[in-house]
Amino acid sequence: MNEFATLLEPGTVRLERMLPASIDTVWLYLTDSEKRGTWLGRGEMELHLGGKVEHLFDHATLSATPEDVPEKYKKYDCTTELLGTITAIDPPRLLAYTWNEGEAPDSEVMFELEPKGDMTLLTITHRKLPNRETIIGVSAGWHVHVGIMIQVLEGKNPPPFWGAFMPMEAEYEKRLP
Repeated sequence: MNEFATLLEPGTVRLERMLPASIDTVWLYLTDSEKRGTWLGRGEMELHLGGKVEHLFDHATLSATPEDVPEKYKKYDCTTELLGTITAIDPPRLLAYTWNEGEAPDSEVMFELEPKGDMTLLTITHRKLPNRETIIGVSAGWHVHVGIMIQVLEGKNPPPFWGAFMPMEAEYEKRLP
């Protein structure tokens, strides 16, 4: 398993990570607003096909350590809303939904969970990414957000999001064609 997201085909990236929790716990961290808010973004999620998905991103709340938002990402220095619609669901193994970020066409993110003893293999596949810049940002974002989830599951205080994201974005800039 590669620690980094990989490009499967044009516009599609995949990230696999072993998580230190049961499949049921990981499912809650994907679907429960409060738990999801500790590593990604809180918000309503209607757990049925066609259900509404809301992410309210506030990166400042993901760590107890304050930080400045990089100039390039100042537009995210507040709560940012992302809406989607569930396209596939099979609790606790599969969740997929559209990902609507502003004026760009919808992409789709899929979470697959597989129990591995007392751990869970999480596979994230994000499709329909329109360009290299988005692919790099999405890859770095999932890399850092999943890293934060792992630290939360381990009972640790994660590092500030942007301090982890910026070097990871530079790394993906080198790794992805």
